[in-house]
Amino acid sequence: MKMTTALIKSLSILTKPIREAQLSDVQSTQTALVSALQRNLSELQEHMSGGEVLEEARQLLEEVRKDITWVCSDTDDLTWSFVQQCLLLLLCLARHLNRLLEAFHQNPTAPNPATPEAAPPLPPDVLSVAQQKTLGTVLQFVVTLGLCPYLAPGVGVALGLRSAFGAAVEGAVRHDVAPAGERRLLNTTNVLLEVSALSSLATPVFTRHLGDIMAALCQLAYRPQRPEGDGTKSNKGLTVEERKSCKEALHNLLGKVYQPIVIKELLVLQGGPKQASSGSRGGGKALTQAPAWMRRLCGQLLSDRLMQPQGVQAVVRAILEGTGGGDSDWRKCDAVAKILAACPQQSLSAESYYSQVCPQVVELLHFKDKLTAQQFQRVATRAALIMVQDRPEFARRFLLFPLLSPLHHCAEGTGDDLSQDVVQEWELTRCIEDVYKICVVGNSPSEVLLKALADVISTLFSLFCFTKQNVSHLRTSCQEILIWFLSHSEHSIALSQLKRLCGLLGEVSGVRHSFQFSPGSEGGARLTVREPISDEEDALYEKVSGEQWRVQCLVQLFGEMKDSDLPGEFFLLLLQDLTAVAAEQEEVEQEVDTSPMTLLELEQHLLGRVSGHGQRLALLQVLAIMCEGLPYTQLLRKPTQVVGFIVSMLQRACVSLERGTDSPVESQTLSMGMGLVATLLSGAAELTADDYLSMGELLPQLEQISQQHPEPVIQELASDLKATIATHGAYRPKIVPKTATQHSPAQPAGHSSNSQPACTQSSRVLSRQQDHSQPVSHPKHTTDSGVTPKVKTTGGIPNYGISEPSSSKAFSECLLEACDPDVPTRAVALRSLTRSVRDGDKEALQNKDKLLTLFLENLEHEDSFVYLSAIQGLAVLADSFPEQILQRLLGEYQTGATVGSPKRERSLETRLKVGEVLMRASRAMGDLAPHYGRPLIGVFLSGTRDEDSSVRASSLSNLGELCQLLNFSLGPLAQELSTCLTALIKTDKEAEVRRAAVHVITLVLRGLSDKTTQVLEDVLLELYRALKRVVRSDPDEVAVLHAQLALEELDDVMKRFIFPQQKLEKKIVVLP
Repeated sequence: MKMTTALIKSLSILTKPIREAQLSDVQSTQTALVSALQRNLSELQEHMSGGEVLEEARQLLEEVRKDITWVCSDTDDLTWSFVQQCLLLLLCLARHLNRLLEAFHQNPTAPNPATPEAAPPLPPDVLSVAQQKTLGTVLQFVVTLGLCPYLAPGVGVALGLRSAFGAAVEGAVRHDVAPAGERRLLNTTNVLLEVSALSSLATPVFTRHLGDIMAALCQLAYRPQRPEGDGTKSNKGLTVEERKSCKEALHNLLGKVYQPIVIKELLVLQGGPKQASSGSRGGGKALTQAPAWMRRLCGQLLSDRLMQPQGVQAVVRAILEGTGGGDSDWRKCDAVAKILAACPQQSLSAESYYSQVCPQVVELLHFKDKLTAQQFQRVATRAALIMVQDRPEFARRFLLFPLLSPLHHCAEGTGDDLSQDVVQEWELTRCIEDVYKICVVGNSPSEVLLKALADVISTLFSLFCFTKQNVSHLRTSCQEILIWFLSHSEHSIALSQLKRLCGLLGEVSGVRHSFQFSPGSEGGARLTVREPISDEEDALYEKVSGEQWRVQCLVQLFGEMKDSDLPGEFFLLLLQDLTAVAAEQEEVEQEVDTSPMTLLELEQHLLGRVSGHGQRLALLQVLAIMCEGLPYTQLLRKPTQVVGFIVSMLQRACVSLERGTDSPVESQTLSMGMGLVATLLSGAAELTADDYLSMGELLPQLEQISQQHPEPVIQELASDLKATIATHGAYRPKIVPKTATQHSPAQPAGHSSNSQPACTQSSRVLSRQQDHSQPVSHPKHTTDSGVTPKVKTTGGIPNYGISEPSSSKAFSECLLEACDPDVPTRAVALRSLTRSVRDGDKEALQNKDKLLTLFLENLEHEDSFVYLSAIQGLAVLADSFPEQILQRLLGEYQTGATVGSPKRERSLETRLKVGEVLMRASRAMGDLAPHYGRPLIGVFLSGTRDEDSSVRASSLSNLGELCQLLNFSLGPLAQELSTCLTALIKTDKEAEVRRAAVHVITLVLRGLSDKTTQVLEDVLLELYRALKRVVRSDPDEVAVLHAQLALEELDDVMKRFIFPQQKLEKKIVVLP
């Protein structure tokens, strides 16, 4: 260690700082630098010549001098003499440490058994902090004085651009004396490389001076030979062997250093952009442009780094390491993506480049570190999208196909190895995540990307359907990918894909035969072998249920596309197909003579007919599920879609006219279509020129109806509608707004939106209209009463067909229409009367007895549209006149007497309807339930002893609804109620009655909440035992479930009673 200390001491003498004060001008700085170097060299010579302590160091120094041949002792350049002395001492230090290290490894020190916890001995090449600082200073002098001054202009960063002291250093170096600059550069570089062979000395060399060493090696190995100068020996260049050794040293250096650092340095060596000829701006010095040979060399080396394994990752790290996000971060990511997507000129072929780079780009998507993953994902996504756009052929082969290969394997292949999963869970998960990042996050659709995704869309949709049946983290990603694909594809392609996914273009499962998706262990999915089903009925059921589930999943997917017109366009397309099916049905059903057919032809004929029926059933199934699962505001978002819907309806009506057939369904279709057209034209919403242009599609159908329909009134209406459309509303007969009023009733709750007035109603209404017409200049102000009817809108689209009825309709007219045999007319009249009572119409309130009789009579109607309207009317009457109406309803419910014949018992169905009225009235009582509820409880308790189980269950249901609202008023009735309920639970044979009795207990506990222990104090134990009896011994599972829910309610009540919530509050009492 003494030798090491002596060498470091000698190096510190050489680098002793200048003691003089700071000098202002450059010339003085150069003079001070030269004098300081001269003084330090003299001090070193005196130090090395004195004492026996340095004898070993002197011997090593002489040994090094003999081994090298490049020392020039008679040079006139003081700076080079200083550099030579530093290089010699560095070589001595490196060789000395290397010898110590070899001896240390040959004779390792045995650990002391007395102190096993002691740290192992340090290697002899470890330097102290002070020694490392001295070594760093020496290396800085060597690079500054012996390497940088001899670099060609543009190679590396010039000293003048690094610091103000660099100009003084450049002036102090003499290039006109021996040895030549190239030779000095070669000697300095070789010594630094030899010193860096030792790991303890390589760290300070490469961490601070890697770029300078790389620049020197590039110049020595690849700089073009200069022309012959004056022919002297000092001006001769390097030999071929020396240049070859420099090339090898450069490639070895680039291979062993951390690649992102190498790439950073190469980018710096490549130089800046071309500078203006006028010089630098603002008085500052700009970065010199690198020579052409240097730029080509750096480009080639960068391409080599990129083409290596993990080369893409190294390039990305080199540019993005140290960035903290923000604006500059995404700009850098975009720049790196463009670099990766462009094939370099130095590459042998574009195919080889993309075949190596594309898999590495995909690998960038799989990093887990949060910040790194975000940056790498951004780069990979942008690079992939740029490749798809600029190089579609290579992107399809080397990027998209490997990316989507797990989905391709699910749909194709034979799957010979049936013992393992065909597609592993991690493969599918990674595939879906990568596609989501590139497509949805990148959000740059292109034809190539959409086409590649279309090839696997069936498999992706099958996977989505599977995730809807299970808990899977892939569900959201699959849904977003499907929505993105359908939203960005052309409408024709998207509609075709939707029909294929629904099975309307043939069976497309997306998964190869005899395989299925199965849940994975980490919440994903995997492709496994399907167990064979031997029973044909089970196989058929599974097939049919699977097809229906796919359609339901597609409708749920439509539900997420709230701002898209695609669901409405697909709905209209299906309606057009339905019209075509109706037109072809007659031809298909015609009898075919099968006698001359062979067996094969007959079989093909029968299979064709069966297939046609299957397609028609599939079409009807898709339409039914869409109408049931999607609101009309999403199916018909725009007026043009409403017009398309009407066109489909009128086309079906025209098909029936051509056949000469007439049925209630076709009559309602025609009535509904013409009513909607009249609503559009009535001025309910202001129509634009584009709306009228789209309505021009209705003209051929209206023309056909006006000529072929058997009823003159319908012909006249079709002609008037056609005239109004053709004149864009300038001419409109009175019949149009009045027809719109008749065809725009408010849709009742619980009734299908397709329920429209029948054709008979249209004929009767039209017969009461005037036959005269008049031109109108302002269409939206030409209703019957001169007031524009109000139309509710949803999302800016008028909801035609649900406008409020005209307020001018007389009360007596509504009473007459409430007795009309036509179902829609009667139901609309009942709704109008109900609304009049709710709004407090004076005439309606005065005729409450007539309305009561009318509503009770309509309870017996068989159509749900009518009797539900009557139930609603009775509930509103009971809310307005509780004392009179409730008493009457209780009599109807209890005695079963009708209005017209008191002795005739009312039917069971009608009694249940009266019970529904009482239940709605009970809910509406609110705080008045204790006052009006006492008679109701008696009737309901009596109803629990009825012979019919349905009446008993209805009475119990009403009893539960009422008891929820009684609170403390339930106390006197608690014993009677408990006895009734426990008796029914124990003795009633009907499961639905026991369920209702248990449910009453649940509702009572829920309504009383914290007051349960006070109101039900005497019967709580009895109710608890009854519930436990149900849980333990009742055979009905639903009753057991109700009992468990009741016990949970009771458990919550008792917990709050025993452990009341602690309130942190202070009470302030003001003393008198």
